[in-house]
Amino acid sequence: MSKLLTSLRNEIRRRDYSYRTEQAYTNWTKRYVKFCKLKHPLEVDEKEVVNFLNYLVNEKNVAASTQNQALCALVFLYKQVLQKPLGVLDDLKYAGRNRNIPVVLTPEEVKAILSQMDGVKKLITSLMYGTGMRVSEVLRLRIMDLDFSYHQIHVRNGKGGKDRVTLLPEKLQEELKNHIEKVERLHQKDLRNGYGNVLLPKALAKKYPNASTEFKWQYLFPSKKIGKDPRSGHKQRYHQSAQALNRKISKAVKKARIDKKVSAHTFRHSFATHLLKNGYDIRTLQELLGHKNLKTTMIYTHVINKGGNYIKSPVDVI
Repeated sequence: MSKLLTSLRNEIRRRDYSYRTEQAYTNWTKRYVKFCKLKHPLEVDEKEVVNFLNYLVNEKNVAASTQNQALCALVFLYKQVLQKPLGVLDDLKYAGRNRNIPVVLTPEEVKAILSQMDGVKKLITSLMYGTGMRVSEVLRLRIMDLDFSYHQIHVRNGKGGKDRVTLLPEKLQEELKNHIEKVERLHQKDLRNGYGNVLLPKALAKKYPNASTEFKWQYLFPSKKIGKDPRSGHKQRYHQSAQALNRKISKAVKKARIDKKVSAHTFRHSFATHLLKNGYDIRTLQELLGHKNLKTTMIYTHVINKGGNYIKSPVDVI
């Protein structure tokens, strides 16, 4: 199996996929091979792929998104690594998709949670609520992505590999400028200590070999510690952890005594809902959130309607 996994990793890295994708595809390949009783994927037919995906649904009761990730991993394995694309997967049972209404905080609840936070974690959370960015997008921001002159933030390589522009909240600009000064001092310290290189997209790293030490390419929210890149083995400062941020948010929610299931992504949902309630049109919101399909954005109209803001009960108007 080791040769197969090495080939898989090499192909993923050649295509410059994220490390998280590499981990996910590698783990699904391992699980698939074990399911096939350690037979090489080329030694089994497509029925085993169907059996494995159905097993995830019937026996493991996985969510639709989990089954879809496993399917994507196996499609990639057969097509890109083994050069044997999968055909039509007959008898595949897809996991049911639940269209859940997202949890949304009121402006007062957002304020209460933020009042229980401080430092960089509070700034990151405020930026998510103020821009609607995904947590991964906020954490991957580089210094040069903030345009204070035009009050814009450039979101690069978002979901689906697309770039977009979102707003830079005026209320956070002064705090962000002060934060950037601290990041620059930290970067200068790293350079003096023989570090200061940051991870760059592969194409840029080849085209601009010296760019990794330039301040504009540094992460806006760098980690407190210097770590080892799991791929290259080089020591460098990565961005802050999403897990650590969610832990901080959970503690703040408890202190604020809010009985809702809140994560970092909840602030993106709250941004979208509050923007719609303030009268902004759905197309503008779609662009700011980076949704490919307007139907995805339309979920927030359901959130508003559920709250009774647009539809009045007869008893309320007599």
